[in-house]
Amino acid sequence: MTRTRPFGRLDDGRPVHAWRLGNGSGLSAQILDLGGILANLEFPGTHGRTRVVLGLGDAQAYYDDPAYLGILVGRFGNRIGGAAYTLDGREHRVSANEGRNHLHGGTHGFGRRQWRVEAHDADLFVLRYRSPDGEEGYPGNLEVTATYRLHGPRLRLDFEATCDAPTPFNPTHHPYFNLAGDPSVPASAQWLQVPASGYLPVDDELIPLGEVADVTGTPFDFRIARTLDAAFDAADPQLRTGGGFDHCLVLDAHRPGPRGGCTAMLYSPHSGIAMRIDSDAPALQLYDGHALDRQHPGIGRGLCLEPQGFPDAPNRPEFPDAILRPGTVFRRRIEYRFATPGRDRGWDEVVAALDRA
Repeated sequence: MTRTRPFGRLDDGRPVHAWRLGNGSGLSAQILDLGGILANLEFPGTHGRTRVVLGLGDAQAYYDDPAYLGILVGRFGNRIGGAAYTLDGREHRVSANEGRNHLHGGTHGFGRRQWRVEAHDADLFVLRYRSPDGEEGYPGNLEVTATYRLHGPRLRLDFEATCDAPTPFNPTHHPYFNLAGDPSVPASAQWLQVPASGYLPVDDELIPLGEVADVTGTPFDFRIARTLDAAFDAADPQLRTGGGFDHCLVLDAHRPGPRGGCTAMLYSPHSGIAMRIDSDAPALQLYDGHALDRQHPGIGRGLCLEPQGFPDAPNRPEFPDAILRPGTVFRRRIEYRFATPGRDRGWDEVVAALDRA
């Protein structure tokens, strides 16, 4: 089986390649050397092999994409308010690419950069990128490695990074999931469970206000599995502010098991496919993809479930620290685990199938 193939050229002539993981029978992935983009992810469902992430057709489409489909996000995932922060008494300004704010690493971030392929085989894909001092306004030279590993029904992503000067660092991953594999089936019909008792309310620029609010009685309470359709409340002021779900859920520190346990579970009654995300990140950004209707008409919507640190943390001393300092090695793990419990199953059956996967 061919493990790599051309995926088009960018407008400046640079070639982009797609690299395959898996043997085509179980879980399989296709990853680009542009942005480390997860361009395709397939798993067997009740209707046969099912594409579970949204994707685009060629390299330039991904380069021009305003929705960050599938990218490795950095240096700082989510938003930095005012595209500025103060560190060790010095103000730093980073690129403003969402109004006056900084989003997902800036104008190019990690997602529009070509990464160097360090290793590749049927179950392993290692990418490296050197982000130079001053890129997007960030201080210090940053060396980052992203390693994808495929093991049976699991795809694991590991970030590792070092820097020679203090710098904000909060990488994440940005695939859009619709486990139905059918754009005519709303992504909001998927069942979602997240062990998060708190969330971060935001202002009208989607910058956190600084408090961790209780999810009880709000649309952001997914501690018991439900669909986004069931959770949605058009009168909720935070959903009106965000235009839908685009909020950071604060994961429970006391959840059962070791740190790095279950971050979220997602299930499509249509395809019978379920997914569990495990990560050591303290929070999870939930985005329902409502801007895709305008950005990419026809591909449908997908849910972004982004394990990460707190947004705007460089400006919020009350939030967990998000500064990488010299002499420290940053590590973050995100693992996607899949199972096919079957169509229209009860939630206990879904959880049991994922536990066995």
